[in-house]
Amino acid sequence: MLTGVQVLLLGGDARGLEVIRKLTELDASVTVAGFDQLHSSLDGAVRAELSEDLFANADALVLPAVGTDDDGKIIAVFSDRELALTDEYVARLPKHCTVYTGMAKPYLRNLCGKYAIRLVELFDRDDVAIYNSIPTAEGAVMMAIQNTDITIHGSSCMVLGIGRTGFTLARTLQGLGAKVKVGVRREEHFARAYEMGFEPFYIKQLQQFVGNIDLLFNTIPTMIVTAQIIANLPSRAVIIDLASKPGGTDFRFAEKRGIKAMLAPGLPGIVAPKTAGRIIADCLSRLIEEDFRQRGNEQ
Repeated sequence: MLTGVQVLLLGGDARGLEVIRKLTELDASVTVAGFDQLHSSLDGAVRAELSEDLFANADALVLPAVGTDDDGKIIAVFSDRELALTDEYVARLPKHCTVYTGMAKPYLRNLCGKYAIRLVELFDRDDVAIYNSIPTAEGAVMMAIQNTDITIHGSSCMVLGIGRTGFTLARTLQGLGAKVKVGVRREEHFARAYEMGFEPFYIKQLQQFVGNIDLLFNTIPTMIVTAQIIANLPSRAVIIDLASKPGGTDFRFAEKRGIKAMLAPGLPGIVAPKTAGRIIADCLSRLIEEDFRQRGNEQ
């Protein structure tokens, strides 16, 4: 239980509603800002205007999936007012407070570092990333179906990267009857891809393997699908880039060549916000409870 824990939640999207529900079920005292346009109940959470006073007693500060942008602004889809996390706000946080977000940009990391506030990025955790790979894979398949005139079954698919998302996606495509090539960098990943029945190849050989594919899915957050690679793709190919912005594809050259290429980060929150919210909520509530228990033991 989280009885006595003060949680401040700022902005976010539909995933935040599941976080609020879970925390209030566990008896945390939850205050939210950035939900003024949401007319439904918030399960016992208290709505408030953003002010310095909100931060003074917070045991945990919960931010959206992408904590802030490069200027400190916070996404708040349920508000028509601008939210931003400023220096003054973070300065008011108690030293024991922990800031939780999905992933943090340098602005947020620097701000927490300046005031020695602990920052936890949930999407760095294996458990959260693996659970999130399920709606990500489903969303990628949905996009593939919507943007092609062929079935996944029998198609030639390529997945770049066999990390937490790439592995789930490759297995999903294979389950739908696709012929799946997997680009890897490490020998053990090559062996695992082979064992799983994929056609593995090393990323350095990418140009040699793209000549006859229908769908290319990238999960690697560096420029990997370059102009040179795109020049060797068949004109029918569709690129779906799942890496975080700006992705790993030369979108300008893809457009020039007339190849459909889409950047699709954050699919869990788009295609399955309730499920994605529960994934975040379950992990977040465990971490807050552990932190609260440890602090109690130290006192």
